[in-house]
Amino acid sequence: MNTDSAARLIARLLALRYLPREDLEVRRLLVDTNFRDEVDTRLAASGLRLLAQPFAAHISVALAREHEAAVFEQNDAWQASNIGLPKDAVALLVILWALIILPKRERQLASESTQTDTQNELFETVKLTPAAHEASRGIAENVLLEDYGKLLGGRARLQQFALPQLSRLGFIERRNKVIHEGPLLDLAFDYAEFAPRILEGALSDLLKQRGVLEAHDQSNAAPEDPAPEDHA
Repeated sequence: MNTDSAARLIARLLALRYLPREDLEVRRLLVDTNFRDEVDTRLAASGLRLLAQPFAAHISVALAREHEAAVFEQNDAWQASNIGLPKDAVALLVILWALIILPKRERQLASESTQTDTQNELFETVKLTPAAHEASRGIAENVLLEDYGKLLGGRARLQQFALPQLSRLGFIERRNKVIHEGPLLDLAFDYAEFAPRILEGALSDLLKQRGVLEAHDQSNAAPEDPAPEDHA
């Protein structure tokens, strides 16, 4: 019987690509500092890092930042992704992240601000897991196609290629013509780094017009071209 818990968890993450926070080994990872350090150390030794955002319902692994160039910089060009996504599919992923994750995070943060008790951060991440499911809301597929189809290669291309590809990769789930958050959507981009680029960029105005986001103060920070997290 394999008693190396860190190796077992890493193997499962690499093979399955993500695990829910309710998983027993994941829950241990979130509350056991020594176990977390061991997993982080082993991942780092292989050029990887753990994706365990506090408000996301799943965890995964990605390339370590310092090793991204070794994977993405090919033939003097920066690749759109390491999972076979063309640029229009990456653009659609950005839009879906903005439409689903940004408002979800606003609801989660608003809910968190009403809590008067203060808890240890690691235990807080476990407690917030139900909120991740409750706060996420889907988007009608026909609305997405109407609003963004022409911008991303046409309705037919989105419906027949881009959306099925994102669904197969675990970023979204399509049920009854509604697009829901998949296990990896919340982990696709680093919220702290990426959200300001959305909120301060041109996409923010369109999202506000659609009633997806409330008004935010603008800053003079220049947005950069995003790249999705590199899921191993």
